Amino acid sequence: MSIFSKKQTGDAGENFCAKYLKKHGYKILSRNYKKPYGEIDIIAFKNGVLCFVEVKTRNDQSLTRAYEAVDYRKQQRIIKAAQAYLIDNPNDYMCRFDVCEVYIVKDTLKVLEINYIENAFEMR
Repeated sequence: MSIFSKKQTGDAGENFCAKYLKKHGYKILSRNYKKPYGEIDIIAFKNGVLCFVEVKTRNDQSLTRAYEAVDYRKQQRIIKAAQAYLIDNPNDYMCRFDVCEVYIVKDTLKVLEINYIENAFEMR
């Protein structure tokens, strides 16, 4: 059993992802953008592209890859929230949906690996 809650683990993963994005030249526009039908963990911008980022954090004892949790249903919720963001913040930027996998040590929340997947899924 971990000494950290799922929320603490998820928050740590999002913080690691935000640092990763900034280090790689992204500007963070919003975090935890919520609507009743979905949430976007991070909205970032780089080189004229608006990125809607889903962060999935797994510990070193996980048996599955983090991106596997972003199934079709989850994708649709993210897409609906992204559409709402675009209505609230009109722009002419290209958009894409990315997934950031963050792997951490269960008992310390130390980051082991970050795998950033651009264009992880598309609107259907």
